[in-house]
Amino acid sequence: MKWFKRIIIALFSLALLGVGAIAAAYFYVLPDLPDVNTLKTVKLQTPLRVFSSDGKLISQFGEKRRIPVAFEDVPPLLIDAVLDTEDARFFEHHGIDPIGITRAAFILITTGKKSQGASTITQQVARGFFLSREKTYIRKIKEIFLAIKIEKALSKEQILELYLNRSFLGNRAYGVGAAAQVYYGKELDQLTLPEMAMIAGLPQAPSAANPIRNPSRAMNRRNWVLSRMLEKQSINKTQYTEASQTPITAKYHGAEINLYAPYISEMARDYLVDKLGEDEAYTGGYNIYTTIDSRLQVFAQEALRDNVFAYDERHGYRGPTKILWTETPLDNAVIITKLKQTRAFQGMVPVAVISIDEQSAQVLTPDGEELTIEWQGLNWARKYITNKRQSKAPKKADQILTPGEQVWIRNNGDIWQLSQVPKVSSAIVSLDPNNGAIRTLVGGFSFHTSQYNRVTQAKRQLGSNIKPFIYTAAIDKGYTLATLINNAPINKPDTRQGTAWRPKNSPDKYTGPTRLKMGLAQSINVMAVRAIRYATLDTAIETLIKFGFDPADLPKNESVALGSPSVTPLQVVTAFSVFANGGYKVEPFFIDRIEDAYGDIIEKSNPTLACAPPAAEVPEPAIEVDPFASMAQELAPAPISLEDPDNICGDSDSRFAPQIISEQTAFLITDALKSVIWGGGNWSKRTGWNGTAWRASRVVKRHDIAGKTGTTNESRDTWFSGFNPNLTTTVWVGFDDHGQELGRTSWNANGARDQISAAEAGAKTAGPAWNEFMKNALAGQPEVPSSPPEGIVSVRIDLATGKLSRKTDYTSKFEYFVSGTEPTEFATEAEESNNIFIEDSTEDLFQ
Repeated sequence: MKWFKRIIIALFSLALLGVGAIAAAYFYVLPDLPDVNTLKTVKLQTPLRVFSSDGKLISQFGEKRRIPVAFEDVPPLLIDAVLDTEDARFFEHHGIDPIGITRAAFILITTGKKSQGASTITQQVARGFFLSREKTYIRKIKEIFLAIKIEKALSKEQILELYLNRSFLGNRAYGVGAAAQVYYGKELDQLTLPEMAMIAGLPQAPSAANPIRNPSRAMNRRNWVLSRMLEKQSINKTQYTEASQTPITAKYHGAEINLYAPYISEMARDYLVDKLGEDEAYTGGYNIYTTIDSRLQVFAQEALRDNVFAYDERHGYRGPTKILWTETPLDNAVIITKLKQTRAFQGMVPVAVISIDEQSAQVLTPDGEELTIEWQGLNWARKYITNKRQSKAPKKADQILTPGEQVWIRNNGDIWQLSQVPKVSSAIVSLDPNNGAIRTLVGGFSFHTSQYNRVTQAKRQLGSNIKPFIYTAAIDKGYTLATLINNAPINKPDTRQGTAWRPKNSPDKYTGPTRLKMGLAQSINVMAVRAIRYATLDTAIETLIKFGFDPADLPKNESVALGSPSVTPLQVVTAFSVFANGGYKVEPFFIDRIEDAYGDIIEKSNPTLACAPPAAEVPEPAIEVDPFASMAQELAPAPISLEDPDNICGDSDSRFAPQIISEQTAFLITDALKSVIWGGGNWSKRTGWNGTAWRASRVVKRHDIAGKTGTTNESRDTWFSGFNPNLTTTVWVGFDDHGQELGRTSWNANGARDQISAAEAGAKTAGPAWNEFMKNALAGQPEVPSSPPEGIVSVRIDLATGKLSRKTDYTSKFEYFVSGTEPTEFATEAEESNNIFIEDSTEDLFQ
């Protein structure tokens, strides 16, 4: 009994000592314990994601890959895998596991080694959010007390949700949602049992047991997880056997990008970084939904890329990128290693030429595949001499390639084709003219080779793309589409530039008095200069400023009539939208809304609407704003249709675009711009004539499109801008080095019958991209009928004089006029017999 009493007293003393030690430890670490209630509102570091308007992921920014998931969205089997592996008694203990602590203490006493097996999931949450991973006793004590406090503050489900979203699982993946995407490219609910077991086994050794870096060790860890699940009866024997025999299928998956649109994603990133700073922008879990239409964006990217390739290839082949060997061929393994040092992009693959036949070549790819390039994929490659000269068309493959060369190839339809990295640049941008939403934006041929965004940053001379705005000023001053303007050399020069400036047509051909519509459709230079003289230079510049062009970019001389101002494609597409929407200057914008990590909208666009405000509303004066920051807190109404019978839209919270020209003027200019595409006259009577963009009529094949070509001196910049009532698009093609000319090409005997040749110009260089894009973008949409607005009348005029005509044959036509400006005098018989027509307009005649 004496010994028994001593034992009881000793145990009681030890218990008191233990309680005292715990109390002492608690009060010792208490000042350093954080407030666990912050976990209720914890903000997980989640990357910035950028989406298209239809929810396609465009890009993701941030060092940590995390896809937060709610507890109820985690598959029960994955929860079982995690608990059976990490903390089987999670739902039974109160933050610490006495059995686990006892086991860890026993291992420490018997082996002298510290064990990590005692940490519960709650303790791991405490360590992950508040503590370091250093293995010290004081950290362990803090961890225990924090775990107890966490259990009191949060539910078990909330704790487990934090753990599942916080854990680092290798390859920059934080949380099970990101791990499912990184390793398997799947959503959580798509994972199989062995995949869930693999992820559940990663928290303790995310690098050592990584299935990508160490698949054999990862398999052992996965199978151990499966054995624990079998032991805890979460799965049966059959499931265990089948899952444990499944091979490792994990491989790295980048962010699941659904739409590659780097220029617009970079604009979105810049906006949020400027607004919130890098740390908050990259970790706050924000989702930016842009106005980009994914379907149209793909069409735009393809149109630009194909057009750039077409320009580059018709100017000739510049030769190989490298010489891998000259006489003694290298082993395939060595060749493949060298090829893998060059990254494929824009559909182009680096290959090595290994042999040549008479009209074909065999090449080796970086994947070790041997391909044959047939003559159809080689025959374009006549030698490049300069931008203006090419050699004769080749007849054999050895005139083009030599074994040992490293070259580019690309898949062009059904064939592999020799290719090269283009040197020319281009840009394309489209927007909705009804509200200014940017639907497509491609700032260059390849973001990989140049991050310079030519849509928003490149100011280039506008050329004849400016003429619709010059004629707008003239029509507002009193001209009509039937006004005769003398297409004759200008003898009175403009001396404002310090020298006598005498503009000429291109080519130097003149036809005498010509109707304004034909002058615009055929881009006749001297007629545009006479139009600006009629409107006055000051009035023309004021008109250009109203359309959104910067006054600083507008020279104070008559060269402005032929496009000497330098502007960005975004400014141009915005200005052309005025014609498309009936005279309203909308503000372009590219961000529809921004959501935080919880899905709450923190910013929403409130676009300017191209319509008249409700009758009771008085529109506020227009304020110039940054087109990329025009986002307000108020919710924007859905885009409206310009077919509204009263042309009234929006409500008291809406913003309305200022009407800078009348609906009637917009209609008349649009009608003239349709002639740019469809021409006029009667071909059967030899009076037909082409507009400068006649190719668009053959490709797009719609009558609700209008547009204008543009070419600068020496073809340094080429443009095509055009629209239908729902979409406005501008394309620019040129060299980033403004000193380079786009040049000209000679006829290629190996080329197609409809090949482009002679001098580069807006219709031939930028036009094909616009044509191809608009054809695809508008496919399946019914044509929008053209309805003259109130105040427009139609009268039959004599084509030679622009006066009224009593005839109904090919010498006359109906023309539109603003009511009160229509001619009142009939053409005499003598005048009618002196008709002036251009009987044939070659494709290269006008710019």
